[in-house]
Amino acid sequence: MADIAKMIEEIKGMTVVELNDLVKAIEEEFGVSAAAPVAVAAAATAAAPAEEEKTEFKVSIKEIGDKKIDVIKAVREFTTLGLGEAKALVEAKGVIKENATKEEADKIIARFKEVGATVVAE
Repeated sequence: MADIAKMIEEIKGMTVVELNDLVKAIEEEFGVSAAAPVAVAAAATAAAPAEEEKTEFKVSIKEIGDKKIDVIKAVREFTTLGLGEAKALVEAKGVIKENATKEEADKIIARFKEVGATVVAE
């Protein structure tokens, strides 16, 4: 078996160019890559922050359903709109609430589901 301490001492005395050549020779000889584990670890670390949970939602009408009047009433529950404005919002399938919290969005979605409408929180 090779003397590992002796090999380490030899490596310590090598220049950067010589070390680079040594790494390439080892990679070719044994069919391995010194860069692969580092790239995988870096990719996993970079992907982690991208999965933050959303805190603000835009809730809008997707489908009105059969009970248009009940949908208009529900819009008025969650907004300060008058009857005519609420009707126009429903017909345009517009935004019910901007910057809603997750709890607010869930409450709005549940209420509109009760009246047969479909809303989405994006």
